[in-house]
Amino acid sequence: MASDTPYFAKVLIANRGEIACRIMETLRRLGIISVAVYHASERRSRFVQMADEAIEIFGDTPVSAYLDGAQIIQAAQTAEAQAIHPGYGFLSENSGFARHVITAGLAFIGPTPDAIDLMGDKIRSREFARKHDVPIAPSVQAGDDLDHFVAAACEIGFPLLIKASAGGGGKGMSIVRNRETLASLAKTAMNEAQRYFANSAIYAERYIERPRHIEVQVFGDGAGNAIHLYERECSIQRRFQKIVEEAPAANLPEGLRQEICAAAVRLTKAAKYLNAGTVEFILAPDNTFYFLEMNTRLQVEHPVTEMVTGLDLVELQIKIAAGQPISIPQEAIVVNGSAIECRICAEVPERDFMPATGRLLKINIPTGEAIRFENGLLEGQDVTLNFDSMLAKLVVHGHDRTAATAAMQQALSKTVLLGVETNINYLARIIAHPAFAKARLHTDFIVEHKKSLDEPDHDAATTAKVLLAAALTFREFRRLAFEAPDPYAAMGAWRN
Repeated sequence: MASDTPYFAKVLIANRGEIACRIMETLRRLGIISVAVYHASERRSRFVQMADEAIEIFGDTPVSAYLDGAQIIQAAQTAEAQAIHPGYGFLSENSGFARHVITAGLAFIGPTPDAIDLMGDKIRSREFARKHDVPIAPSVQAGDDLDHFVAAACEIGFPLLIKASAGGGGKGMSIVRNRETLASLAKTAMNEAQRYFANSAIYAERYIERPRHIEVQVFGDGAGNAIHLYERECSIQRRFQKIVEEAPAANLPEGLRQEICAAAVRLTKAAKYLNAGTVEFILAPDNTFYFLEMNTRLQVEHPVTEMVTGLDLVELQIKIAAGQPISIPQEAIVVNGSAIECRICAEVPERDFMPATGRLLKINIPTGEAIRFENGLLEGQDVTLNFDSMLAKLVVHGHDRTAATAAMQQALSKTVLLGVETNINYLARIIAHPAFAKARLHTDFIVEHKKSLDEPDHDAATTAKVLLAAALTFREFRRLAFEAPDPYAAMGAWRN
């Protein structure tokens, strides 16, 4: 199909929910037709309604449908799309899927399969980083001889962090603080890695206490040219998963910022990386930083970078995938103000962030020029355990970090999702915490401040008052409670 745009005429999105909606917004602005794929359980979802075209895909479970690469490629060919955008999660970092997309004559809006292979394996990518003068923490890989691994790991010193080579999302990961537990935790990590990633390879590296998690957004043209869009702070995490991100990182010395960004670009160029990627680092309290991994996809937290740079990262992805060069010089990329993102999840923070289910009965979304509420939600939809617990992302921008923090506090107070338990109030307590205001951030923030972040106990009377006040804000409740029903409403002032 001939394209009337400088990019593609039609793009299929191999994803769902809020990221599918986010990609569609850019496609619509560029005049590109969007194609959604959906499982029958999501037939009435917002992302399906928002798409220009939608094709049903099949699977024993919703997840299995979205992981069926052959079926998704067939859907793209049926729709006569020229490209596939994988979003994040599912098949986004699957090199086999990327290869099949390209073999089918379609463009893959992401990195090359070889780059996914290189950076997707944490052990290989760490060795590659070391060869190109990007610092890595002392580490050792587990082999067939567990006793040898234990001995070599002990030489590094405790505490250690065991990680799955093919892992992500905190799976196959554990902290080891003594020799006595090292072997058993290593076996557990191997089993978990095999179960989740079909790859039991693990390694142990020196665990940095109270580190910051800093990542750099990069773009490469595949020919050894690359730029960075500065850094993001992603230190506030639960169970090794981020829930609050911001750009730029607060209290980061300018020289250190430039050094970290330069290391990220050096790695991107050396890999001849194509399209969007994120190079992640651990920053120790003494400002020593180490390469953590490279994510070969668009990140969940990409909106904070967009808000401070004014750039549309999805548009940049599409341009590069269409064969256009990176036309933005590094010196033209500047950071304006500060942006914060909160991940709103269906979960119960007081129960170790256990996922929650329910039906969304009422949605109230804050609006404003400096607010983004990225979501795929509709009132009446069921929230199930089929997918990740993240429901939406609330993103704000301010002229500085203090202003952004105040804007986020106000935006969270106006965000309502009734019918399912969420972490909205918990996020509000994080943003209002004195340590957050002072940017005293590290990956153990939630553990360290657990007592002050947990929801305070309320007596029954206070709880009843809060629920009544919330109910009174909804028109339907007021109508049922206070308006006289027919025929009595027509009887005027007459009284019995």
